[in-house]
Amino acid sequence: MIRRSLPSPSALSDAIRQMAARHHRRIVAGVGTVLLGTGVTAFGIAPLAPDVGDLPVRQVVEPLSAATQGLLPGSLQAHQDGFVLYRNDTVRRDDNAQSLLQRLGVVDSQAQAFLRGDSLARQLFTGRPGKLVAIETSDRHELQRLTARWLSGGERGFERLVIERTPDGLQSRIEKGELTASSRLASGEIQSSLFASTDAIGLPDPVAVQLAEMFSAHIDFRRDLRRGDRFSLVYEVLEADGEALRSGRILSAEFINAGRAYHSVWFEAPGHKGGYYDFEGQSSLREYLSSPLEFTRVSSGYGMRFHPVHGDRRAHLGVDYAAPTGTPVRTVGDGVVSFSGRQGGYGNVVFVQHRRGHVTVYAHLSRIDVRQGQRLTQGQLVGAVGCTGTCTGPHLHFEFRDNGRHLDPLVALRNSESVPLAQNLRPQFEAVAQAQRQMLDAAATVVRASAE
Repeated sequence: MIRRSLPSPSALSDAIRQMAARHHRRIVAGVGTVLLGTGVTAFGIAPLAPDVGDLPVRQVVEPLSAATQGLLPGSLQAHQDGFVLYRNDTVRRDDNAQSLLQRLGVVDSQAQAFLRGDSLARQLFTGRPGKLVAIETSDRHELQRLTARWLSGGERGFERLVIERTPDGLQSRIEKGELTASSRLASGEIQSSLFASTDAIGLPDPVAVQLAEMFSAHIDFRRDLRRGDRFSLVYEVLEADGEALRSGRILSAEFINAGRAYHSVWFEAPGHKGGYYDFEGQSSLREYLSSPLEFTRVSSGYGMRFHPVHGDRRAHLGVDYAAPTGTPVRTVGDGVVSFSGRQGGYGNVVFVQHRRGHVTVYAHLSRIDVRQGQRLTQGQLVGAVGCTGTCTGPHLHFEFRDNGRHLDPLVALRNSESVPLAQNLRPQFEAVAQAQRQMLDAAATVVRASAE
C-alpha cells in the first residue's frame, strides 16, 4: 500500500495563487466565455413578461360618493337599485295578453290584467296582426313601459299606444303620428324566377309585385327571364319612430333581361298625375295593369272551351284566374263603377267603365268593396275572389270589352296605351331622373361589392 500525504490548506492556497499569477490571461478569458454562454442561454429561454394566467386577480368594490352620483345620467339615476331590460316583437294572429307578455319575458300579473281590462290596451289584439311592440321591464321582469305602433286609416298616418307605470299604477294613452318616408336600395340576380330572387334579398312582396308590373309590357316574366338577368331598384319605406311599418312605391328601377336594359323612374308634379317613365321621358306606365290580381295563374283562357258546368263546348269570353277565396281583386285602370251587385251566372260582379268605351268585368266575387257610381283609380280594390254564381271553385272571371265587343283580356291589357309626359314638365323630370340614375348605380355597386 502506498500512502500519499495531502498538502495543507495553506500550502494549497499558495499554489493556486501562484498558478493564477502565471496564467492570468487564460483564466480570465475562460471564465468570461463561460459567463457569456450562460447569459445567452438564459436570455433565450427566459420569458419577456410573466404569464397573464399566473397573475393574481383581485376584485375591488368602492362606493360612489354623493358628488359622483350626481353626475350619472337621469335614466341611470332613476334605476340605481336595478337595471332596465328592453325587448321587442310583433303581435301575432292568435296572441292575447298572457302569450304576448310571456314571449316578451314579462312576469307581471298586474300588467296582464291591465292589458285584458283597459279599453285602449285591448286594441293591441284587435284588427290586423303584426303591430310592432317594444317593452321596458325592471330586472324583476315587471312592466315599466310598453309602446305599440300600427297603421291608421290614413295613407301616411300611424297610431302609437303607450302604457307606462306611474305612481298611480299603469296608465295608457293613444297618440297619432305621421309616417316618414326613407329610401332603400336593393339589387338581385335571377337564378330561377323573379319572386325567388326578390325573396332571396328580402324584398317586400308588394315591392316585388310593383317591379314585375313596371316591366310587364316589355318582359314576360314567365317566359322571357334568363339565368343571370339582373335588377336594381330604389323604393320607399314608411317608418314610425324609425321602425318600418310598410313599404311604399318604387322610385326607380332597372331590369337587364337577355343583355337589354330597361329603366323606369317615378315622376309626379303638382297638378299632374304621377307615373313611371324611362330615362328618355317615355311613359312605362300603361293605361291598364297587366292583371287584376297581384299573383296570377290563368286557369282558363279566352276562346272556345268545354264548359265545366254546362258540359258542352262554348265560347269563353274572358279569362279565369285561379286563386284562393278572399284574394284581393283590383281594377286594372281608372274608371267609374257602372254596376255593383249580383247578376245571374256572374254571381257577385263589378263592371267598371273606362275611357274610350272600354269596360272591365270582375265576376264570382266573394265580396264587393265598391258601390255603383264610385270613381276608381288604377289598382284600387273592387272586391275579393270567390265562387258565387255559376262556378266549380274559387276563381276570378275577368272580361275586357271595347264598345260592347269582347276582346281577349291578356292581349288588350298588354297592348294598352302609355300615358305621355307633358313637355312643360321636362326640366323637372330631367332633374328627378338624374338623381334616380345615380341611386340606381349606387344600388348595383353596393350589391356587387358585398358579393365580392
